[in-house]
Amino acid sequence: MIKLTFWMMALAALPGSALQAQNITGNWQGTLPAGPQKVRIVFKIALENDKLKATLYTVDQPSAPIATTITRDGSTVKMAVPALRGNYEGKLSGDGNSMAGTWTQGAPLALILARATPENAWTIPEPPRPPVRMAPNANPAFEVATIKPIDPDAKDGRYITMQGNNRFIEKSYTLKLLIAAAYDLNPRTISGGPSWIESDHYDIVAVTPGDVRPSHDEQMSMLRSLLTDRFQLTFHREPKVFSIYEIEVAKSANPESKSGSKLKESTAAPTDPHTVGPGVVYPQRIVLPARNATISELASLLQRAILDRPVVDKTGLTARYDFDLEWAPDETQFGGDVPTAPTDAPTSPLFTAIQEQLGLRLVATRGPVDALIIDKAERPSAN
Repeated sequence: MIKLTFWMMALAALPGSALQAQNITGNWQGTLPAGPQKVRIVFKIALENDKLKATLYTVDQPSAPIATTITRDGSTVKMAVPALRGNYEGKLSGDGNSMAGTWTQGAPLALILARATPENAWTIPEPPRPPVRMAPNANPAFEVATIKPIDPDAKDGRYITMQGNNRFIEKSYTLKLLIAAAYDLNPRTISGGPSWIESDHYDIVAVTPGDVRPSHDEQMSMLRSLLTDRFQLTFHREPKVFSIYEIEVAKSANPESKSGSKLKESTAAPTDPHTVGPGVVYPQRIVLPARNATISELASLLQRAILDRPVVDKTGLTARYDFDLEWAPDETQFGGDVPTAPTDAPTSPLFTAIQEQLGLRLVATRGPVDALIIDKAERPSAN
C-alpha cells in the first residue's frame, strides 16, 4: 500500500501538460481531399521543455518542413500553420490512436489523422535541394527537345518548370507566350507574325546539358536557341509607347523616413541561386515567394506572366531581398487562367498587397518600351 501511494504521488507531481503531450507525441498522418488530388500530410508532434511542438510535412509534394503551432485541451487538439494560413482542429479517439477533425484553409475539409506505426508510417521525403548553377563553360542549348502540339482547350494549366537538374518542362504555351518568356517581355509588346502564333498551343520537354540545374536565365537562353532553330524565329526591335506600370518605392507614412520600403535584404550571397516564384495558387489567394531576388526580377515576372501590361522598375533599389507576396487575384492577371477571388476575399488585391507588404507601389502611366516585331515564324520542325 505504501509503494502504491508513492507512485500515485509521483504521477500527481508531474505537470498535466507533460502527461498529455506524451500521449500524442509521434507522427500523425492523413490525406486531404484537395479537389481531384489527394494530398498526404504528416504532423510530427514532439515534447520540448514540457511544451508541445509540431511540424508539418507533405509526402507527395516534397518541401521544407513547415512550422506549426499546437495546443491541447483534453481530447481536443488544435494546430495552426501560419505559412499556409491553415488550421486543424481534431478530437482524439478513445484509444488515442486517431483524431477526427477539420482542416480549414478557405473551405473546410474533413481530415482524419492516424498515429503512425513502424508498419504503416509514410516515408517523409528529403526537402528538395536548392537549385545550383550550370557550369560557366556549359553550352546554353538543349541537348534534345520534343515539341508537341496540343488541344488549345485543354485545362491542364500553363507553366514552365524544371524537374530535377536536367528536365525542362513547358506546358500549354503559344509561340507568342514562349517569346514573351524567352525574351522577358509582356505579350502586348510582341507583334507581327502569322495568326497561329496566338492560337496554336505546344508542350515542350527538353534535356539540359551538364550535371547541375541551369538558372532561370540559362533556361531562357536555351529556349531562345530552340525558338530560332525549331520555329525559325526572326525579329527586329523598335521603341514604341505603351500603357505601362512603373514600380516605385511608396512614400513613407513616417516623415523622418526617406523610404517607405518594407523589404528586408537577403542574407544569401549574391552568387547564390535567386528566384521569384513560381507562385502557389490557393483558394482565393496566391503566394509568390522570392529569394535573393532583385526588384527588377520581380518587375520582369509581373510583366511577362501576371499583369496585362509592361512593368518598368523605377525604384532605384539594387539590393537582393527575401519576401513572400500574397494577394487575391483578379480577372486581369495571368491572362485569365487563374480563378478570380471574390470581392470579400480576406487577402488584399495585388496593388494594395505590394504597398502593404513590400512598401512599393504600381503606378499606371504611358512610356516607351523596346517592342519585338516578328519578321518570320514557322510551325516547329519535326522532333
